[in-house]
Amino acid sequence: MRFGADAPATGHRAPAAGEQQTRAARAEPLRRARQLHNASAEGELAFAPFGRAETGWAIYAPLAAATIGSDCPPETPGFALALASWQAAHGAVPDGALTAATFQLLKGVWQESRPFVMLRVAGICPAGADEALLETLPETETLGGKPVRLRPAAAAALRRMVQAARAEAPSIAADPDMLGAFSGYRSPAADDARCEHEHNCQGLVRAQCSAHRTGLAVDIDVGAIPGLLVDSSIDANRLFQSQTPAYRWLARNAARFGFVNYPFEPWHWEWTGEAP
Repeated sequence: MRFGADAPATGHRAPAAGEQQTRAARAEPLRRARQLHNASAEGELAFAPFGRAETGWAIYAPLAAATIGSDCPPETPGFALALASWQAAHGAVPDGALTAATFQLLKGVWQESRPFVMLRVAGICPAGADEALLETLPETETLGGKPVRLRPAAAAALRRMVQAARAEAPSIAADPDMLGAFSGYRSPAADDARCEHEHNCQGLVRAQCSAHRTGLAVDIDVGAIPGLLVDSSIDANRLFQSQTPAYRWLARNAARFGFVNYPFEPWHWEWTGEAP
């Protein structure tokens, strides 16, 4: 059989316009179902992704959107379609629904991007950084002038990131405290003493082996509910923080400067430019 110049090279007939419309019509209920699921689950999904029971994944929505490459809100078809594409690329059923199982995939990507976590998975707790080589940040770069020390390269990367955030987001630049560092290096001995005194090193909001010992982890002010501390881990505060311009900018841009987030704590970031 001889094909004309306009025929597909494979010999398969292209779908007629009517068929394409029919396929689109059939796909629309599925897209709508994904959209409704995500809109509901964002506020109602019952799960414990970091060991503490939570309701809804709205706290993690900005980071999830950045990870799957979506600029659309979770309750939109655009988010569901971007999520489906991301699921397919990661070997999951591309249904566009952010379920507890899909969240675990996202969490795995986030945690694997943290070299410190990968060491902990291997059973290794890194030794503390050499304190003689640490840099003390100027008071102008910290929250309330609190002493904060980091490895020099991490401090330089943090400085570049904060400068970029203030240049690109006027709402961040308008608040001189925003993105100020309030915790950096913490010695293993000091952490051990605090764990012993407070009996709260359960691994969620404080760990026996903390990333802060590396000199690569830094806690940054991304805002807080008035009256609460900037590192309050109650869900209402974490949700508030995830909606601030500072956190949303970091979720989209921190990787440009080598920083990754511990998602349970919107204020906690780790520089990946050097080994822990």
